[in-house]
Amino acid sequence: MNGRKRHLLTDTLGLLLTVLVTPASTTDRDGARTLLPTATGRFRRLARVWADGGYTGHHTDWTTQHLGLALDIVRRPSDVQGFQALPRRWVVERSFAWLLRSRRLVRDYERRTDTSEAVIRWSMIALMNRRLAARQHLRHRSLPRPAT
Repeated sequence: MNGRKRHLLTDTLGLLLTVLVTPASTTDRDGARTLLPTATGRFRRLARVWADGGYTGHHTDWTTQHLGLALDIVRRPSDVQGFQALPRRWVVERSFAWLLRSRRLVRDYERRTDTSEAVIRWSMIALMNRRLAARQHLRHRSLPRPAT
């Protein structure tokens, strides 16, 4: 299968903690086995991870035994038809939507996976910079002006 698969680990606000880009033939569980150990090394306070149904199976036991993480699988209810926002899963879906606002990430232009990961990081940095700049702009507008 041609293409890439993007594995994101975000905080509860949807801001990027770490990213892994793999070939599309890589399963979600294999991607998580690469992504999660590096994340636990960088983020010592990481204790719980919410994931979608692609990470089910023995992987939940593996993360508990080897990484000391609680892996909660967010399943879609079987009686629901159509779209439904799933608890905690919408956070990472929103992050994917934020990233796809970057023109370079809409298509897979990169040849190498590390370049694609760098472009994803760059896009999230640009997003956070825009938010910080907007917050600073609002803060300066709300300050009282000195009398002349």
